[in-house]
Amino acid sequence: MIQNIIFDWSGTLVDDLPAVLRATNHCFVSAGKPEMSLDQFRAEFCLPFQPFYDRHLPGVPMTQLEAWFHARFREVQDLVEPLPHAQDFLVFCRERGVRTFLLSSVHPDHWQTQAAVTDFGRFIDRPYVGVWDKRQVIQQLITENGLDPHATVFIGDMAHDIETAKHGGIHSVAVLTGYNKLPQLRAAGPDLIVEHLGELRGLFTRQEMHLAPDPRRQTPSPIPISTVGGLILDADDRVLMLRTHKWSHLWGIPGGKIKWGERSEDALRRELKEETGLDIADIRFVMVQDCIHSKEFYRDAHFLLLNYTCRAHGSAPTVTLNEEAQEFRWVTITEALAMELNRPTQILLEEVMQLAP
Repeated sequence: MIQNIIFDWSGTLVDDLPAVLRATNHCFVSAGKPEMSLDQFRAEFCLPFQPFYDRHLPGVPMTQLEAWFHARFREVQDLVEPLPHAQDFLVFCRERGVRTFLLSSVHPDHWQTQAAVTDFGRFIDRPYVGVWDKRQVIQQLITENGLDPHATVFIGDMAHDIETAKHGGIHSVAVLTGYNKLPQLRAAGPDLIVEHLGELRGLFTRQEMHLAPDPRRQTPSPIPISTVGGLILDADDRVLMLRTHKWSHLWGIPGGKIKWGERSEDALRRELKEETGLDIADIRFVMVQDCIHSKEFYRDAHFLLLNYTCRAHGSAPTVTLNEEAQEFRWVTITEALAMELNRPTQILLEEVMQLAP
């Protein structure tokens, strides 16, 4: 049973990626180098962060980089926001008497500011911040606080967090809300990968604070999960593409699970409204796909994908994303096929192209 939780901060409890990227690009520009895109930064940034700067800004003293970074970060720190489900998860820990710790590279001054603004500081029993290499501190944290490694888990968003947990001989959970993408986290080999802390809270509730389910309570023959997905077209025949963490940050279509007793088209309307804010019409069934053990999806699953086309009113209507997607684009089908797509979406688009008059 998990009795102690060590949290990472950035990308796990708060979203500071926009602010960190701006501060990092300030360092690049100050050193006469071009700025990085968000995708490039997420692909190349690592902890400890000195090798990252040694690779991209060789010869610039770390003291100078620190001065540039923190000066700019203080100017944009108001961009930092609590991640969805973070506060609920912290309250959940308090209600169950779980001890909570922080192990993060965040600068102590920034931690104090953000902890006060988010009100998360009161949920952390003891913070360890300003740590460049967490592997060098994890044993100290465990020893100083008398933690049982078998009852302790480190929750983080980067491969370095998983490596730190292994170095300390404790459990590890990776969340998809931060810096590293699914392939990087999967390669690090955590005990568990979750989309966000809300999913982990539900798992802990069902499994009574155990990471692994009780095999005596598992159904011997799990059934496939039935889902709906909609390729939404606008008045100009452009299609809506979404990018999500849980599909390896690849582009796809909105959709989700069919609820018990719910008609598939009703599920489609509900899911698309929840994920995009759009009302749809002209619903047409296209195909059903088997999606079994996809390596693109963040966990092992067997889906039956009911794929539809539908229309939203107007030209490139306003999209309001919920927490499930990180980005959207209205594009032509030809442009969509040139994007980095998850495999089921690629198959659907190719089928729609063939069916077009």
